[in-house]
Order: sequence, then structure tokens, then C-alpha cells
Amino acid sequence: MAEHKHGTMDITAQEQAFAGFIKYSIRVCYVILAIVIFMAVFNV
Repeated sequence: MAEHKHGTMDITAQEQAFAGFIKYSIRVCYVILAIVIFMAVFNV
């Protein structure tokens, strides 16, 4: 069985996926916040 060496795995794909998830989540939060403000301003 091969020895595992800590820190040798290439994780660029995981880092890109995580960065995309965070970016998408922030955008969704902005949209929700805009909807809530719109509803508050126009008394919907």
C-alpha cells in the first residue's frame, strides 16, 4: 500500500469550486436583500 504524504494532493479544482460557491452565495444574498428592501419600500 502506498504511503500518504500530507499536503501533496492537487486541490485546485476544489478551491475553484469553493470560490464559485461563495461567489454564488453572496450574489443570492444580495438578491434576497434587494427583494426585502423592495418589499419594505413599496409595502408589499
